[in-house]
Amino acid sequence: MAAPLALAACGSGNDTEMMDDTAMADGQMADGQMPMGDGDMPMMGSDSAMQTASAEGTVTAIDADAGTITVDHGAVPAIEWPAMTMAFDADEQLRQDVAVGDTISFDFTTGEGGNTITSITKQ
Repeated sequence: MAAPLALAACGSGNDTEMMDDTAMADGQMADGQMPMGDGDMPMMGSDSAMQTASAEGTVTAIDADAGTITVDHGAVPAIEWPAMTMAFDADEQLRQDVAVGDTISFDFTTGEGGNTITSITKQ
């Protein structure tokens, strides 16, 4: 008895409604009405969103697996950051140049792609 009921449901008028929804979605994409149609997607970032800044702080951790250096740094007025402790991406050479407890000054980039140390000087 379940098979005839299932077949009867397949013939219901809902197929037209589903096709109308699909046609509307196709029409929106063709007309460029999708939210991302007029510009960059938010997570793609842009050069104008990238900022460069400098700070001073103390290395509190180095994570080779994650590729990060954690720094307890002072305020960064150029980008309106308060003092905080945070992890920055850093290449292998930069990670090898410092040790936990080192006081450093460093340059970094920050943007939608993350925060990356670009140079380090031990104090």
